[in-house]
Amino acid sequence: MKALRIFLTQASANYRKEESMLNKMTYPLPPVSTVIGALHAACGYTEYHNMDISIQGKYGAMTREPYTDYCFLNSTMDDRGILVKMKNQNLYSKAYDKVASAKKSQGNSFRKEETIQVHNRELLTEYQQLKELGDEIKAFKTEKLAKVQNLIKRRKTHLAAKKKLCIKGSEKWTRVDAREKEIKTCEKKLKDGVKNYELEHYTKPVNCFKSLTTSVKYYEVLHEVELLLHIRADDEVLNDILEHIGELKSIGRSEDFVDVKEAKIVELSKDLDVEDICNPYAAYVNVNDVEKKRILCSKIKEGGGKTIGTKYYLNKDYDVQLAREGVRQFNRVKVVYMSEHYFGKSADNVFLDRFGEKIYIVNFL
Repeated sequence: MKALRIFLTQASANYRKEESMLNKMTYPLPPVSTVIGALHAACGYTEYHNMDISIQGKYGAMTREPYTDYCFLNSTMDDRGILVKMKNQNLYSKAYDKVASAKKSQGNSFRKEETIQVHNRELLTEYQQLKELGDEIKAFKTEKLAKVQNLIKRRKTHLAAKKKLCIKGSEKWTRVDAREKEIKTCEKKLKDGVKNYELEHYTKPVNCFKSLTTSVKYYEVLHEVELLLHIRADDEVLNDILEHIGELKSIGRSEDFVDVKEAKIVELSKDLDVEDICNPYAAYVNVNDVEKKRILCSKIKEGGGKTIGTKYYLNKDYDVQLAREGVRQFNRVKVVYMSEHYFGKSADNVFLDRFGEKIYIVNFL
């Protein structure tokens, strides 16, 4: 059977497990969806192209590396974190000016300048003036504006009652109706005026200020990575990947660059005249093929015991139509990550490939 074989190396890589947060753990090999996504990006595909992937490889060592995590809070906190002003209030990025930093975990105040370190006096003054203006607007709305609104409400209730006593369409009814509309128009102008003033002079400017917190988090990083990938797809897709293999820049994080050593369309075999074929690399193996003994782990091969490996439920692809509606729900495959495994018997997705002096078990997912 025809397939595209890609052999590549990476100096370092993190294939992040979705559920990990403080310590971004890594899979031992890239998930199926990660490989498929990298190949689609290399080819410039904007629509999904069906393909099955076999993933195997090894790494030399794993370390845990620290990094600084930046978190912008949903609201501006007066007593903690770092007060910053965004270059663009609609974007959360590193494009900001540092205003002031809290020196303690609590008991600080940017407005009162208590136990803070000032980085930009002009911006801090702007922030303090905006907060003062916010208090003034709030006081105006709860005191003066509320009194006027209550007066208008009583006047509207009086006119509505008076209107019911008049014959509809009469001269008196028309005068009351006109007065009622006039009061409603004035009420709307008053509300809109206060709302627009608050939006332009307070809400928009103060939203440029954010509370930023930083914390140390960690990446698990694999080093000296070797990957052997086999791709099964239509001839057109295989040729596209082969033609654009130079555009395959990274797998995992954007900084996890790849060095493609070989990319070649090969013929896979279902039967090679070699006894006890043990795969040289660790691999993701389909659980169903293990259960049907198409692929055997070392313990079972030796005549007893259970399958030794780590089970994963890996993302593969998702429904494109649902994704367009804002729902990205992945289809998943059950796999076992195992190192020492043997060829049991061939199947529609279990093949052999002679690569150099070694023979590799190719299990498509």
